[in-house]
Amino acid sequence: MPALCRDCLTRFDHGGRCPACRSPRVIAHPELDTLSIAHMDCDAFYASVEKRDAPELRDQPVIVGGGTRGVVTTACYLARIKGVRSAMPMFEARRLCPEAVVVPPRFEVYTEVSRQIREMMRDLTPAIEPLSLDEAFLDLTGTARLHGARPAVMLARLVARMRDELGITGSIGLSHNKFLAKIASDLEKPHGFSVIGKAETLDFLGPRPVKLIWGIGSVSGAALERAGIRTFNDLRRWEQKDLVERFGGMGLRLWHLARGEDHRRVTAHAPVKGVSNETTFREDTGAAEVLDGYLWRMSEKVSARLKAKEIAGRIVTLKLKRANHSGLTRRMTLDAPTQMADRIYRTARGLLDGALDQGPFRLLGVGVSELCPATEAREDGDLLDPDAPRRAEAERAADAIRDRWGKDAIIKGRSLR
Repeated sequence: MPALCRDCLTRFDHGGRCPACRSPRVIAHPELDTLSIAHMDCDAFYASVEKRDAPELRDQPVIVGGGTRGVVTTACYLARIKGVRSAMPMFEARRLCPEAVVVPPRFEVYTEVSRQIREMMRDLTPAIEPLSLDEAFLDLTGTARLHGARPAVMLARLVARMRDELGITGSIGLSHNKFLAKIASDLEKPHGFSVIGKAETLDFLGPRPVKLIWGIGSVSGAALERAGIRTFNDLRRWEQKDLVERFGGMGLRLWHLARGEDHRRVTAHAPVKGVSNETTFREDTGAAEVLDGYLWRMSEKVSARLKAKEIAGRIVTLKLKRANHSGLTRRMTLDAPTQMADRIYRTARGLLDGALDQGPFRLLGVGVSELCPATEAREDGDLLDPDAPRRAEAERAADAIRDRWGKDAIIKGRSLR
């Protein structure tokens, strides 16, 4: 059986300890030399960066987040043992792990480390599909001749470089498609390397819960539960037409995934589906003037990201969350795509005005979706808003000044609320 030492990268033909360095960190699998679709997921990425930069935190539980009203951005494994999870309210995380050190996020640092990891990946293959700062799919099909080594060896070398050069660890999932590679990367965290081969796919998936499928949340999970579908074996008993009739378009996807079939390619330039920004308040508020200031600043951030990516969007979405964590979402489709902060703000403010009576709120967010190239944006106004072109021109002039003199060179008064 093909085997690989993850420490010294020796390749040999049996399981057990590495014959070269005697390490027990060996991955052995019948299809190890033939699989080439991988998913790399950093281990507690933000927390790992914080521990790397502050060695005194190495043996302490660390939570990246802040405040009492915010949520956990990520937590190290010592904190996860106590039950702390990403997106958990901070007050609950502090209750579960009162000894944790809470560190505010430093996204500019995480972004730079992510860039360095991407460069290491590009040394292996151009077929990289990032999912976030800390995870990505890689397709190493046809790279063995170029590198003189099988994909499994190159992936083990990648995480070794990450550890030695950046002080960051990651887990690898290797399989024959993206769906299974992503599942595999989570099987042995942290510092994992797991393989799911073609021959074992049906047996591997059979008894496992369908909630392993990315996108199956509480609502869709409950719908599957009502249909008596808890495991992949349950799902596989359904005919394709019955799944489609019961669950619509999702039913066809479920039928294929139940059999481990995923024909999606690793796409180096996967399209962005939306751009958004949100914030959680220290205290619940329903004050229109307070919400207005936040809404403008978030609209500016969304606009800046759209402009940086040279894209625009047609749908503006307002997100609100009440004190009891129940949510409200309001959307408006524009007559033409935009990337302008002014138009995003004015649209979102109209949606907010219609929801103010349902406050106070603990969270506010704004986003833009149904994206397209910036060349398709139109800011020529209409009969109801004839001043829109003038405001768009003023915004472009302000952008030019900020580009030259810094982002704080021009600040609108409503940003100071």
